[in-house]
Amino acid sequence: MKRLFEKHSIAILLFPYILLFSLFIIIPVIAAIFLSFTDFNTLEIPAFQGIDNYIRLFTNDDVFMQHVVPNTIIYAITVGVGGYILSFFLAWTLSQLTKVPRMILAVIIYSPSLTGGVLLSTVWRVVFNGDKSGYLNYFLLQLGIIEQPVLWLQSDKYLLIIMIIVTLWSSMGIGFLAILAGIMNVNEELYEAARIDGVKNRFQEVIHVTIPAAKPQLLFGAVMSIVNTFSASGVGVALSGTNPTPNYAGQLIVTHIEDYGFIRYEMGYAAAVSVILLIIIQMASVGANKLFGSKDE
Repeated sequence: MKRLFEKHSIAILLFPYILLFSLFIIIPVIAAIFLSFTDFNTLEIPAFQGIDNYIRLFTNDDVFMQHVVPNTIIYAITVGVGGYILSFFLAWTLSQLTKVPRMILAVIIYSPSLTGGVLLSTVWRVVFNGDKSGYLNYFLLQLGIIEQPVLWLQSDKYLLIIMIIVTLWSSMGIGFLAILAGIMNVNEELYEAARIDGVKNRFQEVIHVTIPAAKPQLLFGAVMSIVNTFSASGVGVALSGTNPTPNYAGQLIVTHIEDYGFIRYEMGYAAAVSVILLIIIQMASVGANKLFGSKDE
């Protein structure tokens, strides 16, 4: 047994990871790809129908092309890119503080990512309540900016904007902490060498020293931002209370998948949409890896 373990130690140690990865990642992905070529209502045996689901998605699904895609692009750029830049800015700002205030502020900034889902139905729905008791309506009525309460969460004009605000508020999670750790671990000797080479201000330090030295953490933060952004679904539904959201104003790709998969029970079509989402996430992750990954990889 000892010789067997020594000979196959790597395989034995990796087996639990490989088993779990296969059960929860590889097999579900393969199953989703297979189901995307079928007509499956969760009760009957899936009926193979080729690429009909994909043809329907891009040619006959007006909601997907007119609402879901534009909403997802706006949401992804604002929350994904904007939130990532905000994470880096906050992490860099905290790195300039002393230990105690940095620790306190880091906990304050990070904590909404732990409680965001719980507080969606309490704090934010109270803030944007559509009657006079809503904090925002009450404040604007008192100032005379509006004459009647606004149904913020049922309006196709405001819902997506509110979703972006709420998500940004709770987006400083693991990626933010990883970026902060990366910045904090940059060798001070690199900054001293940069000053000798002609770097004169903090902006140049960030561009020429901080970002190159913290690339692994920046890559991890970018991947986490991409995954969290494209996998977001519950924000619009939790705020508006319906799926689909009012006039599809807050309908994102994952919300569209849940609508067809768990409300209409068109699992084959929902699987096709999920495969498209998987491809988009993979393409975005490859782009992030090219931007922040090592050239040797």
